[in-house]
Amino acid sequence: MRAVTKLSAAAFWGSAVVSAWAPQFGWKSKPQGSPGPSGPHGPNFWNSSQTQGSPWPHPTSHPWSPSGVLPQNATNGLSSWGTLDHPDFPGWVDGPLPQGCPWGLRQQNDTNPYNEKNVPNTGMTRYYEWEISNKTMAPDGVELGLLVVNGQFPGPLIEANWGDWIEVKITNNLNEGTAMHWHGFLQKGTPWYDGTPGLSQCPIAPGKSFTYRFRAELYGTSWWHSHWSAQYLNGLSGPIIIHGPVADQYDVDLGPVMLTDWFHADYYSLVQQVFFASEVGPIFPPNSNNMLINGKNNYDCKNTNLTCTPNAGVSQFRFQSGKKHLLRLVNHAAEAVIFFSIDGYKLKVVANDFVPIEPYYTDLVTLGVGQRSDIIVEATGNSTDAVWMRMTEGPSGLGPPRGQTGCSLNDGHGVEALAAIYYEDADTSIPPTTSNTIDNSRIYFPLNCNNQPLNLTVPKYPIPVQDPDVTLNFTMSAKYNSTGAFKWYMNNETYVANYNDPTLLEAGLGNIDFPKESRVFDLGTNKTVRIIMQSVGFPASHPMHIHGFNMQVLSEGIGTWDGVSITNPENPQRRDTQLVQPNGYLVIQIELDNWGVWPFHCHIAWHISEGMNINLMVNTPYVTNEMEIPYVMAQTCRDWAAFTNTTVVNQIDSGL
Repeated sequence: MRAVTKLSAAAFWGSAVVSAWAPQFGWKSKPQGSPGPSGPHGPNFWNSSQTQGSPWPHPTSHPWSPSGVLPQNATNGLSSWGTLDHPDFPGWVDGPLPQGCPWGLRQQNDTNPYNEKNVPNTGMTRYYEWEISNKTMAPDGVELGLLVVNGQFPGPLIEANWGDWIEVKITNNLNEGTAMHWHGFLQKGTPWYDGTPGLSQCPIAPGKSFTYRFRAELYGTSWWHSHWSAQYLNGLSGPIIIHGPVADQYDVDLGPVMLTDWFHADYYSLVQQVFFASEVGPIFPPNSNNMLINGKNNYDCKNTNLTCTPNAGVSQFRFQSGKKHLLRLVNHAAEAVIFFSIDGYKLKVVANDFVPIEPYYTDLVTLGVGQRSDIIVEATGNSTDAVWMRMTEGPSGLGPPRGQTGCSLNDGHGVEALAAIYYEDADTSIPPTTSNTIDNSRIYFPLNCNNQPLNLTVPKYPIPVQDPDVTLNFTMSAKYNSTGAFKWYMNNETYVANYNDPTLLEAGLGNIDFPKESRVFDLGTNKTVRIIMQSVGFPASHPMHIHGFNMQVLSEGIGTWDGVSITNPENPQRRDTQLVQPNGYLVIQIELDNWGVWPFHCHIAWHISEGMNINLMVNTPYVTNEMEIPYVMAQTCRDWAAFTNTTVVNQIDSGL
């Protein structure tokens, strides 16, 4: 095995062109010192008590209508997410039904989904046409210039059956490049459609279109998002449902519950900020301003100088008495570790990422960025009941007294999002009055900046751990480089993409002598790799996401791995994203059955922007000698080259 991996500070920062280009955002600010808009943000406004430096949690009252004062098109554009009018979801979408359903007799516990022969050959393709553009919206009442697909935030749903093909034509109407990633999809045989600019493709140039085509080889819940810099945190993300076998029965599929932190700033300025930030200032790290559930929440307008409307409205869901409801939780945040609960209810967890698991019960689900959990909730209340769904990132990791800090960074004004759940006969004009019963200590740093214990998360289909062919060890660390920029490192190296020269396409030409900043690790023809990661120094959690595979999660914890312990070696947890605890370790293993060049990176937007990524080259002889890349990939690069010949692209971060 060979590590093919020099970072030029001058090339990275490009000081001569630092102000030559920036994306266009439509921000509306009030004059400094001007009062907020009139409205209920006095002592009785629901979060008027949330002030910087005050203790957490903040006392709240709820004298408002959950539907809010802003219409849906003002908060979320053409999206219907978060409204009671949004339909429930069927067990599958139209298509052939062998033995009565699209996947025939295949079951979760007896079918290996990673064997391509087991994937249903449905013969169906699901077609989508998307246009990316700028649009002003106010998801929490604060007007922002968002980047959106088809005028919607959150973005449109992709829905298919297991085994279907998915085809998405994207037209880029921005003044910058973009690329779309289909989180958790294996992309077997289609690695060029993984959507990683500088790795699997050149970016889609402004004014140009590109069509992705890939197969739903796994099933469950996921999401799509832009992989150009931190673009997605300004709106370019949305849910995915792939229908497949069900072992744990439910009555109603309520669909995706999209959970995110929210920033009242454009991604470009936030990325600029993060490189020179310090916890003691004068430049501080980006702190989230709010949290959203399905793109909605309220905000106390006295805390912003931007145009703001109080009581914008929260998301709403419908429960049916006595029924079991499936909720598909997705963390599409920039940075936050998210804690999800429903007041007074137990949550039955039945899947993590694209992996069905043996069910377990909890009252609090923890999700790092990029992670998903499917939960089933039984409506045990009366037909007139109403209850709060809530999610929080807790107190900020900076500011509160030691021992009361959280796992993420926020300004203390909007650390929680609520959504109203109404039973069938409930009065939807009145907010729920339920209370949170989760003890605050369960979300404090550092012991809770992790996922549920591995012994709870057992996959339905068992795959035992094999002896690895090769082992890679990585030390995860952070420091300021010679330019004064804060960077994240794996084994003292950091990643930078070359948008004009994608790694996969170069490998397809037989060129694998990559520069060090490409961070390519050539695994040759090895069949399995074990990766041992150790986080040191700066104490942060890292949701590590692998493209092209699900990884077996062998061991994790605080401190150092003992080199021996594996949780449930007969059938360890599998998923595509797993949290590394602050100053902790993570041991994972991957079966290398998918040729290509695959990134493995931290999914915190700031950390990947600051270079926390490695790339695994799998089955190198096939990639360099036999891989047939579609001609459209070269055309996309020609379009991008034509754009960059006339426009200076100020790549201020890693590119991913």
